[in-house]
Amino acid sequence: MKSLLSQVYIKVHSMYVKSQSIPTINRYVFAYTITIYNLGKKILQLISRYWTITNGNGKKTQMYCEGVISKKTYIKPGNNFYYTSGAILETPIGIMQGHYIMIDENNHVYHVDIPIFRLAIKTYIH
Repeated sequence: MKSLLSQVYIKVHSMYVKSQSIPTINRYVFAYTITIYNLGKKILQLISRYWTITNGNGKKTQMYCEGVISKKTYIKPGNNFYYTSGAILETPIGIMQGHYIMIDENNHVYHVDIPIFRLAIKTYIH
């Protein structure tokens, strides 16, 4: 499996969703938007994603999903793709990290790391 480190840029923005959270029962809902930029010269298809979600107590949850938002999307050179998803934690702070599996038009398989990002209520960030 090859790396696309110089050909794919990933930007993440996360936010606390207060309206769906219930802190009294340790339910903290977070949304995140990920934008994937194809800086290379080949069309890429996002096949799957793998996540490790770690809450503030160190509890880890691992997930595997085919595609994103039920699609195995294509990203043309010079274009980007973004989607919004969410995570529910038992603590007001946590982190997510993972990677995508992508293929190019020649069916070469690539592992693309997703940068670690924080899920946190703003008042919990130091």
